[in-house]
Amino acid sequence: MSDLHSPSRPKRKKVWVDYFIQFRWIVVIFVVLPISFTLYFLTYLGDVRSSMKSYSRRQWEHKENVKKVVNRLKQRKPKKDGLVCTARKPYIAVGMRNVDYKRARHFEVDLSSFRNILEIDKERMIAKVEPLVNMGQITRATVPMNLALAVVAELDDLTVGGLINGYGMEGSSHIYGLFSDTVVAMEVVLADGRVVRVTKDNEYSDLFYGIPWSQGTLGLLVSAEIKLIPIKEYLKLTYWPVRGNLKEIAQAYADSFAPRDGDPAKIPDFVEGMIFNPTEAVLMVGNYASKEEAKKKGNVINNVGWWFKPWFYQHAERALKKGEFVEYIPTREYYHRHTRSLYWEGKLILPFGDQWWFRWCLGWMMPPKVSLLKATQGEAIRNYYHDHHVVQDVLVPLYKVGDCLEYLHRIMEG
Repeated sequence: MSDLHSPSRPKRKKVWVDYFIQFRWIVVIFVVLPISFTLYFLTYLGDVRSSMKSYSRRQWEHKENVKKVVNRLKQRKPKKDGLVCTARKPYIAVGMRNVDYKRARHFEVDLSSFRNILEIDKERMIAKVEPLVNMGQITRATVPMNLALAVVAELDDLTVGGLINGYGMEGSSHIYGLFSDTVVAMEVVLADGRVVRVTKDNEYSDLFYGIPWSQGTLGLLVSAEIKLIPIKEYLKLTYWPVRGNLKEIAQAYADSFAPRDGDPAKIPDFVEGMIFNPTEAVLMVGNYASKEEAKKKGNVINNVGWWFKPWFYQHAERALKKGEFVEYIPTREYYHRHTRSLYWEGKLILPFGDQWWFRWCLGWMMPPKVSLLKATQGEAIRNYYHDHHVVQDVLVPLYKVGDCLEYLHRIMEG
């Protein structure tokens, strides 16, 4: 590529927005966090209320809500009303991209009622859920059954619909693929009001393969049937420090879940790598473990989900000084290990949020809802983040990871 060795950009002078962002923590602590906690609690109560309904009741309500969507679409006049999109406000999405198309003329369809788990089928090992069901909600329902989605996104607020229409790749994707690869069937309402069930081998197979990564442009997803897998109560996690150049780190990462001898017994259930500087990284490999194994004498159990615990990426970084170590983490807490700190974004939002005194005193209110952060940022800060802050997923073939890391380091170091 011609720009692989392009010179670093000169440092930018600070402007007023920089100072506003520096003290944004005041708004976050006194406005965003209390409202976020209240919303999380109300959402939890709604989930509990939903879980108390029978599956037949939830499915009846689902059919009624689908009828409302169909009737709404029948009211649309294509030449007058513009394109179809959901009524969900742009700031509510967890992603950081600007949803500018919703500022144009469009025809809104309300899908806010579609947030129920419709069925957990233990025989077929399928979970049928509506698109606004989030990861926290579904793990609360499945983990006590020793079941889970084959691919579980780490942040509680990420929704099934977003992960299917976008793309979700998590710590078990080396076995099961992207989140969309674990979908068995989808129920979709087309623009003309038809309701179709989409599978890989029926007459709508083109939609089955087209909807993932489509960003919701091909139809309105109203339910999905997703593969479940059996799990155990704990995850045995090994933290493995790695030192070397980026190519060597990439090779160690590949070796951690793709053994050169091809032995399937060496493939872990989960794998994750964190690079802390150009020469140091920590790799983590995990395997499901029973409660009996985890509680054997001498084993370390770490409840990483407790509000006062160190943020997970900082806990993992300790392996660079401590060396390789092993601990057992309750499975559901491992799934959502990055929720409290929003990966490492929490440090940028609250510079002292990782300090012990803050975690003990206010950590129970974390994390702030991304939607509220976006709703309170204003146009100037929104544009600032769009131009100067990078939150980006990169999907590359495994053999290209080293080259990709070197390229990203070169373009970002300036």
